[in-house]
Amino acid sequence: MAGHSHWAGIKHKKGRADKERSRIFSKLSREITVAAKLGDKDPDMNPRLRTAIQAAKQANMPKDNIARSISKSETGNDKNYENLRYEGFGPFNVAFIIETLTDNKNRSASSIRTVMQKNGGRLGESGSAAHLFYNCGVIHVDKKKCDEDEIFAIATNSGAKDCLNLDKYHEIISEKDDFYKVKSEFEKKLDNFMYSGIEWRPLSYLDLNKEESKKILEILESLEELDDVQNIYTNANLEKIKL
Repeated sequence: MAGHSHWAGIKHKKGRADKERSRIFSKLSREITVAAKLGDKDPDMNPRLRTAIQAAKQANMPKDNIARSISKSETGNDKNYENLRYEGFGPFNVAFIIETLTDNKNRSASSIRTVMQKNGGRLGESGSAAHLFYNCGVIHVDKKKCDEDEIFAIATNSGAKDCLNLDKYHEIISEKDDFYKVKSEFEKKLDNFMYSGIEWRPLSYLDLNKEESKKILEILESLEELDDVQNIYTNANLEKIKL
């Protein structure tokens, strides 16, 4: 029975991993298609597309999938996607910012509202949670790729707002409007990043206990499962909790 249970556990975990990978690829593909549709098909001429492709590569998305996603932008598909932001609060007064890429805003709003309400939360008006965050560009560079002095020099010369020396990587913060300009300067020196993107970062964090953190993680997981949801940001401090 022990062997049977062990195998069942492995299958369950693998099934979840495959499902998760498929969902991530679907969201990355949608962003690539929209970025290519709104701008140049050449990633060198389209910063948003270039960033989307880099994110896809970081997630180990196959090159064929990336190429197909770009091609979809030329097919005259009648679906028109738009970026919409939803804001709300979960239990323990935890703030959420939820970014979507959707062709049906009524569906997106309804599904997000359902998840929030089922878990003791609520959707708020536009701006109800955003004032608790700041919108910024973020770049992570592996410490093995570049030394601290060079990173700091590039950050300073490109107009970055901050440059932090963290455990395994350098973190460069920029104003949202300067993100692609700063990123382009780093791309001249580096062939790839660990991560890059535009985020909503909390001005301050809410510390939660283990049980409260688990509840917030359940909401995050439920929101992640929605096809329209691209990114979720919260001011809950989950990093210090061992779950």
